[in-house]
Amino acid sequence: MEHPCLRCGACCAFFRVAFHWSEADASLGGCVPPEFTEKLDPHRLAMRGTDAAQPRCVALQGTVGKAAHCGIYARRPSVCREVQPSWESGAISPQCDKARLAHGLSVLTPQDWLEPFDAAASLPQIA
Repeated sequence: MEHPCLRCGACCAFFRVAFHWSEADASLGGCVPPEFTEKLDPHRLAMRGTDAAQPRCVALQGTVGKAAHCGIYARRPSVCREVQPSWESGAISPQCDKARLAHGLSVLTPQDWLEPFDAAASLPQIA
């Protein structure tokens, strides 16, 4: 089974992705590619494309709801790492549900997680 997020991408095309500027500063241990960010205020950056009326993260590759994934998955900001798909850990995720519904997708259910999948093999990796 493929991880449901690889068919989705709704959160990447719904929310503003804002985080502390240090996450894009390699000298401080940050890993987010700075060229994918824009200054939001003195303390925060946003992923390019997400501070818009119709947000879509510059790192999102593919088509929302069909086949989508993060082009910088291993280097994504902390706020992206914190968003959990509904029922992956046994509970709903209001963020996931809201983004999916906004894109005309049904919310995930516990049944979406019944078939096992290899998480390491199904999520994209970058060097």
